[in-house]
Amino acid sequence: MRPEDISEFTRKQPLEPYRIHITGGKFYDIRHSDQVIVLRSRLVIGVGGDDSIPEHVEHIALIHLVRIEELQSAVRNANT
Repeated sequence: MRPEDISEFTRKQPLEPYRIHITGGKFYDIRHSDQVIVLRSRLVIGVGGDDSIPEHVEHIALIHLVRIEELQSAVRNANT
């Protein structure tokens, strides 16, 4: 997935929460546009804390990104 594709999710106004799935089955729920920084070859994701101030960041290489889905559909699929 290209960095520009990921940026589209982050730039939506208002932001529609989404989930980033990476290899190994781990995922990150994105609920605030400042939670993600999209770089050319990786993502920097704020993790933990509240929606505005993360406890730490994780660096994810774009090659490990499996898929992105809107959080509402992810929640619906988990409840099905």
